[in-house]
Amino acid sequence: MEYVVLAKIGAPYGVRGWVKVFSFTEQTEGLLDYDPWYFRAASADGKNWAIAPVIEAKTHGKGLVAKFKGCDDRDAAARLNGQEIAIRRDQLPPATEGEYYWSDLQGLEVLTTEGVSLGKVDHLLETGANDVLVVKGERERLIPYVTGPIVKNVDLDAGTLQVDWDADFE
Repeated sequence: MEYVVLAKIGAPYGVRGWVKVFSFTEQTEGLLDYDPWYFRAASADGKNWAIAPVIEAKTHGKGLVAKFKGCDDRDAAARLNGQEIAIRRDQLPPATEGEYYWSDLQGLEVLTTEGVSLGKVDHLLETGANDVLVVKGERERLIPYVTGPIVKNVDLDAGTLQVDWDADFE
């Protein structure tokens, strides 16, 4: 089963086991639309996920706070700091034609229009104006994710993303 990380737990919130949650969803409260949430379970490969038993989660200021089963005090909450929260991929609605979830793009090989490999998409950054692909190959490149002028083609089946980008550009 495939999982998509949508948030990360931050510092404790109060003394009764609540934690701050930093949502990566476009609308912060969008994370509340998904049930269940999953934590990365302790395993040798770090790829196993287990249900994160949410007792309650809600918006608070500009962010979210949550309380999990078995997390009843500040010390227990502190142990969750940094833990990723994910959902199953099949919990997401299908992307519309020509749109992709960031998780779809991560790992794709980035090729120039001349067929030169620049590396693979490691992750993306949100800058406000447009998203930016962080491509890691022989060096790290930051390539704006702008369809048309820069991003020419995304082929999920082939595992490639074609860009109009000079391979020598720093």
